[in-house]
Amino acid sequence: MLGRDPFTTAGVKKGPFLPDVAVVGAGPVGLAIAWRCAARGLRVVVHDPAPGSGAAHVAAGMLAPVAEAYFGEHELTGLLTASAARWPAFAAELADASGADLGYRADGTLMVGLTADDLAEARRLWAYQQGLGLPVTVLRPSELRDREPALAPRVRGGALAATDHQVDPRRLVPALRTAAERAGATLVASPVRRLSDVAAGVTVVAAGCGAAALTGLPVRPVKGQVLRLRAPGGVAPGFRHVIRGYADGEHVYLVPRGGGEVVVGATVEERTDTTVSAGAVLRLLRAAVDLVPELGEYDLVETLAGLRPGTPDNAPILGPLPGRPDVLAATGHHRHGIVLTPVTADLITDLIVTGEPDPLLAPFAPDRFAPTGSEEGHPWN
Repeated sequence: MLGRDPFTTAGVKKGPFLPDVAVVGAGPVGLAIAWRCAARGLRVVVHDPAPGSGAAHVAAGMLAPVAEAYFGEHELTGLLTASAARWPAFAAELADASGADLGYRADGTLMVGLTADDLAEARRLWAYQQGLGLPVTVLRPSELRDREPALAPRVRGGALAATDHQVDPRRLVPALRTAAERAGATLVASPVRRLSDVAAGVTVVAAGCGAAALTGLPVRPVKGQVLRLRAPGGVAPGFRHVIRGYADGEHVYLVPRGGGEVVVGATVEERTDTTVSAGAVLRLLRAAVDLVPELGEYDLVETLAGLRPGTPDNAPILGPLPGRPDVLAATGHHRHGIVLTPVTADLITDLIVTGEPDPLLAPFAPDRFAPTGSEEGHPWN
């Protein structure tokens, strides 16, 4: 229960308006934690002046533990797989709690290579993924086009990740807000500039890139540029799978949505601005049209850039700050914030309620990074 070590509230006068849990940040992760905590009877306040305006507004919403399994990220892949396995039940529960359509789709993902060199690069990754026991089914070009006739005849080969699904983040965030508020959580439209400004039994920092200033953790912005296209007349896109591919060395993903929308992304840039560059639009569109030629006839309806919260090892930071057991980090999800939402919410909520960390948290603890700056006046203190 809340109040057991290490999350003791001894010495804190818990008046009627002091929450058990304060969540800083109302993106998918913060709102999911708020929902789970409130549903378990805790008094929850969420602080954010602009809920859902961060990385989630730009995100494509791929739930891709297989396609996102990269060399040297074994523990992260395990967390991605664990969270993706929770998504079907999580989506059904959230849809019931909010009354909203999340745009959750389980059509699967096709991973493709346009040229011989592209296919060779992709096959190295597929072999690694298969070596981890992940469900990757290699397909011949004819089998690919049987599944997706819209693919270009030039595509040399591909593979199916049937368990890699998708959700629409722009539907997910309002659904989570509704579910959290219906469960009793309160949203406060005010920024938090210092942790000392927050009064609660436990504070959860789920502020994305903003977590760095609050905690001193090494969370940095990683820019990503994304395009949104729409099929003429708003008809359904001419393909139903998420397509992730290499096209003449350019990595691109294509995410079909209802209403004719297709999300095309994304760049990965060590930059802190959110301007859209002509070069990035050109590269993404060229790669997209090379893989699915009909996209050249679609309307270009939105170009935008966002900042992912990256970490030195590309893995999230989850758990109590060193020396501050009453402050939990739930940040640094980088490219994986949407897919990791269910497992992050469950792990952080269970930690708050029971005081017992799940073994899944161990590789992602904040203490794997040394604090930045001097100790005197450090946000952890």
